[in-house]
Amino acid sequence: MLKIKNLNHSYDKENKVLTNINIHLEKGDIVSILGKSGCGKTTLLRLIAGLEEKSSGEIEIGNTVVSGDRIFVPAHKRNIGLVVQEKALFPHLSVIENVKFGIKGSRVEKNEIAFNFLKLFKVDKYIDVYPNKLSGGEQQRVAIARAMAPNPNILLMDEPFGSLDKELRKELREEVKAVLIQNQTTCIIVTHDMEDAKEMGNKIIRLDKGNQL
Repeated sequence: MLKIKNLNHSYDKENKVLTNINIHLEKGDIVSILGKSGCGKTTLLRLIAGLEEKSSGEIEIGNTVVSGDRIFVPAHKRNIGLVVQEKALFPHLSVIENVKFGIKGSRVEKNEIAFNFLKLFKVDKYIDVYPNKLSGGEQQRVAIARAMAPNPNILLMDEPFGSLDKELRKELREEVKAVLIQNQTTCIIVTHDMEDAKEMGNKIIRLDKGNQL
């Protein structure tokens, strides 16, 4: 599903961000990337998503090389879901319109898929509500539902529970992992929190100053 081979990235000769990263994920794998702030975790996600172009190495998604020697598939053609700590919902769209964004199909199909994911994350009662009326935890549930609804090849999550309190964090971790397993969604979650990494991932990869440990 995802193969990363000898991935290196730097912004200049003095600032090497990632060094010789090698990762192999099968469909349905949930992998935690654990490391301190500034270790290259978010950069790795951006390279996988196609938001930046790597310096060298290769990224393959679903048997297709999306970043390699003279190859670069742009982000919108990679079918990747992305969840960030800031939630990033569209403030001018209702909850269900947020989740429908990016889903392909007829209007009826889009509504059905969006509603089903909102139900999975227990926020289906807010379908006509706007994001500013939701709590932080509710907004994050909607953001994750929106990222998963288009059935992405891979779901990338960047510190998705970082802004939540301990009790809500635990609750949402359990919900998200259950939905990921149920849908056989391949997922990479990056975090600096050991508990998040252990509870979410069936495998943990550690990064330190851009190096894979």
